[in-house]
Amino acid sequence: MVQLLQQYEIWRELFSPLHALNFGIGGDTTRHVLWRLQNGELENIKPKVIVLWIGTNNHENTAEEVAGGIEAIIKLINTLQPQAKTIVMGLLPRGEKPNPPREKNAQVNQLLRSCLPRLPRVQLLDVDFGFVHSDGTVSRNDMFDFLHLTAAGYAKVCRPLHELIMQLLEETPEEKQVTLA
Repeated sequence: MVQLLQQYEIWRELFSPLHALNFGIGGDTTRHVLWRLQNGELENIKPKVIVLWIGTNNHENTAEEVAGGIEAIIKLINTLQPQAKTIVMGLLPRGEKPNPPREKNAQVNQLLRSCLPRLPRVQLLDVDFGFVHSDGTVSRNDMFDFLHLTAAGYAKVCRPLHELIMQLLEETPEEKQVTLA
Protein backbone atom coordinates (compact mmCIF):
# COMPACT_ATOMS: atom_id res chain seq x y z
CA MET A 1 0.00 0.00 0.00
CA VAL A 2 2.81 2.42 0.87
CA GLN A 3 4.44 1.74 -2.51
CA LEU A 4 1.20 2.58 -4.34
CA LEU A 5 0.90 5.85 -2.44
CA GLN A 6 4.50 6.76 -3.29
CA GLN A 7 3.86 5.99 -6.95
CA TYR A 8 0.67 8.05 -6.83
CA GLU A 9 2.36 11.09 -5.26
CA ILE A 10 5.11 11.33 -7.87
CA TRP A 11 2.58 10.57 -10.64
CA ARG A 12 0.24 13.31 -9.37
CA GLU A 13 3.09 15.82 -9.11
CA LEU A 14 4.88 15.18 -12.40
CA PHE A 15 2.73 13.29 -14.86
CA SER A 16 -0.94 14.08 -14.15
CA PRO A 17 -0.50 17.69 -15.33
CA LEU A 18 0.62 16.24 -18.67
CA HIS A 19 -2.65 14.26 -19.00
CA ALA A 20 -0.58 11.08 -19.05
CA LEU A 21 -2.08 7.60 -19.13
CA ASN A 22 -0.48 4.63 -17.36
CA PHE A 23 -1.00 1.25 -19.06
CA GLY A 24 1.48 -0.59 -16.84
CA ILE A 25 0.43 -3.82 -15.17
CA GLY A 26 2.45 -5.34 -12.34
CA GLY A 27 4.19 -8.56 -13.34
CA ASP A 28 4.08 -7.75 -17.06
CA THR A 29 6.56 -9.29 -19.46
CA THR A 30 7.42 -8.20 -22.99
CA ARG A 31 5.09 -10.91 -24.32
CA HIS A 32 2.12 -9.42 -22.41
CA VAL A 33 2.79 -5.93 -23.74
CA LEU A 34 3.15 -7.20 -27.32
CA TRP A 35 -0.16 -9.06 -27.04
CA ARG A 36 -1.99 -6.00 -25.73
CA LEU A 37 -0.51 -3.79 -28.46
CA GLN A 38 -1.49 -6.33 -31.13
CA ASN A 39 -5.01 -6.40 -29.68
CA GLY A 40 -5.85 -2.70 -29.67
CA GLU A 41 -4.35 -1.16 -26.54
CA LEU A 42 -3.15 1.94 -28.40
CA GLU A 43 -6.26 2.40 -30.55
CA ASN A 44 -8.19 5.67 -30.46
CA ILE A 45 -5.38 7.71 -28.91
CA LYS A 46 -2.57 9.78 -30.44
CA PRO A 47 0.16 10.23 -27.83
CA LYS A 48 3.09 12.52 -28.47
CA VAL A 49 5.39 10.53 -26.18
CA ILE A 50 5.24 6.89 -25.09
CA VAL A 51 7.31 5.64 -22.17
CA LEU A 52 8.19 1.95 -22.18
CA TRP A 53 9.58 0.32 -19.04
CA ILE A 54 9.46 -3.44 -19.42
CA GLY A 55 11.70 -6.49 -19.19
CA THR A 56 12.67 -7.05 -15.57
CA ASN A 57 9.90 -9.65 -15.14
CA ASN A 58 11.13 -11.76 -18.06
CA HIS A 59 12.75 -14.26 -15.68
CA GLU A 60 12.69 -17.21 -18.07
CA ASN A 61 14.28 -15.31 -20.96
CA THR A 62 17.89 -14.57 -21.81
CA ALA A 63 19.12 -10.99 -21.99
CA GLU A 64 19.10 -11.25 -25.80
CA GLU A 65 15.48 -12.42 -25.79
CA VAL A 66 14.43 -9.62 -23.43
CA ALA A 67 16.16 -6.95 -25.54
CA GLY A 68 14.62 -8.53 -28.67
CA GLY A 69 11.17 -8.36 -27.08
CA ILE A 70 11.67 -4.70 -26.22
CA GLU A 71 12.85 -4.00 -29.76
CA ALA A 72 9.76 -5.78 -31.15
CA ILE A 73 7.51 -3.64 -28.93
CA ILE A 74 9.18 -0.45 -30.14
CA LYS A 75 8.83 -1.46 -33.79
CA LEU A 76 5.13 -2.16 -33.23
CA ILE A 77 4.68 1.18 -31.44
CA ASN A 78 6.37 2.92 -34.38
CA THR A 79 3.91 1.22 -36.72
CA LEU A 80 0.80 1.88 -34.61
CA GLN A 81 1.76 5.39 -33.44
CA PRO A 82 4.13 6.88 -36.05
CA GLN A 83 3.75 10.39 -34.60
CA ALA A 84 4.92 9.33 -31.14
CA LYS A 85 8.39 9.59 -29.72
CA THR A 86 9.30 6.65 -27.47
CA ILE A 87 11.37 6.67 -24.32
CA VAL A 88 12.67 3.27 -23.26
CA MET A 89 13.59 3.09 -19.61
CA GLY A 90 16.62 1.00 -18.81
CA LEU A 91 16.16 -1.85 -16.36
CA LEU A 92 17.03 -1.28 -12.71
CA PRO A 93 19.41 -3.46 -10.71
CA ARG A 94 17.78 -6.25 -8.72
CA GLY A 95 18.79 -7.53 -5.31
CA GLU A 96 20.78 -6.09 -2.42
CA LYS A 97 24.07 -7.53 -3.69
CA PRO A 98 25.36 -8.60 -7.12
CA ASN A 99 23.42 -11.58 -8.45
CA PRO A 100 22.47 -13.22 -11.78
CA PRO A 101 19.20 -11.26 -12.31
CA ARG A 102 21.08 -7.99 -11.78
CA GLU A 103 23.72 -9.10 -14.28
CA LYS A 104 21.01 -10.02 -16.80
CA ASN A 105 19.34 -6.60 -16.43
CA ALA A 106 22.71 -4.94 -17.01
CA GLN A 107 23.18 -7.08 -20.15
CA VAL A 108 19.72 -6.09 -21.40
CA ASN A 109 20.61 -2.42 -20.91
CA GLN A 110 23.86 -2.89 -22.83
CA LEU A 111 22.03 -4.60 -25.69
CA LEU A 112 19.48 -1.76 -25.76
CA ARG A 113 22.29 0.80 -25.95
CA SER A 114 23.45 -1.03 -29.09
CA CYS A 115 20.15 -1.62 -30.89
CA LEU A 116 18.00 1.42 -30.04
CA PRO A 117 20.03 4.05 -31.91
CA ARG A 118 19.10 2.25 -35.14
CA LEU A 119 15.37 2.75 -34.51
CA PRO A 120 13.50 5.96 -35.38
CA ARG A 121 11.96 8.23 -32.72
CA VAL A 122 13.30 6.25 -29.75
CA GLN A 123 15.55 7.21 -26.89
CA LEU A 124 16.98 5.15 -24.05
CA LEU A 125 16.86 6.68 -20.58
CA ASP A 126 19.36 4.93 -18.33
CA VAL A 127 17.64 5.00 -14.94
CA ASP A 128 20.44 3.47 -12.89
CA PHE A 129 21.11 6.79 -11.15
CA GLY A 130 23.42 5.62 -8.41
CA PHE A 131 21.27 2.77 -7.16
CA VAL A 132 24.33 0.51 -6.93
CA HIS A 133 26.87 1.82 -4.43
CA SER A 134 30.66 1.41 -4.71
CA ASP A 135 30.50 -1.77 -2.60
CA GLY A 136 28.00 -3.33 -5.03
CA THR A 137 24.98 -3.01 -2.75
CA VAL A 138 21.60 -1.38 -3.26
CA SER A 139 20.15 0.63 -0.38
CA ARG A 140 16.73 0.10 1.21
CA ASN A 141 16.41 3.90 0.99
CA ASP A 142 16.00 3.49 -2.79
CA MET A 143 14.41 0.02 -3.03
CA PHE A 144 12.68 -1.17 0.13
CA ASP A 145 12.86 -4.84 -0.93
CA PHE A 146 15.79 -4.39 -3.34
CA LEU A 147 13.38 -4.54 -6.28
CA HIS A 148 10.55 -2.02 -5.82
CA LEU A 149 11.26 1.67 -5.48
CA THR A 150 10.74 3.85 -2.41
CA ALA A 151 9.65 7.49 -2.70
CA ALA A 152 13.34 8.47 -2.93
CA GLY A 153 13.88 5.84 -5.62
CA TYR A 154 10.87 7.05 -7.61
CA ALA A 155 12.19 10.60 -7.41
CA LYS A 156 15.57 9.47 -8.79
CA VAL A 157 13.84 7.83 -11.76
CA CYS A 158 10.86 10.07 -12.41
CA ARG A 159 12.43 13.52 -12.24
CA PRO A 160 14.89 12.84 -15.12
CA LEU A 161 12.08 11.08 -17.00
CA HIS A 162 9.86 14.13 -16.59
CA GLU A 163 12.65 16.40 -17.85
CA LEU A 164 13.13 14.25 -20.95
CA ILE A 165 9.39 14.12 -21.64
CA MET A 166 9.22 17.91 -21.41
CA GLN A 167 12.11 18.21 -23.89
CA LEU A 168 10.40 15.83 -26.31
CA LEU A 169 7.09 17.67 -26.04
CA GLU A 170 8.71 20.88 -27.24
CA GLU A 171 7.99 20.98 -30.95
CA THR A 172 10.80 21.55 -33.37
CA PRO A 173 10.23 24.15 -36.12
CA GLU A 174 9.62 21.28 -38.56
CA GLU A 175 7.00 19.74 -36.29
CA LYS A 176 5.27 23.10 -35.86
CA GLN A 177 5.11 23.45 -39.66
CA VAL A 178 3.47 20.03 -39.96
CA THR A 179 1.00 20.95 -37.20
CA LEU A 180 0.05 24.17 -38.97
CA ALA A 181 -0.39 22.48 -42.37
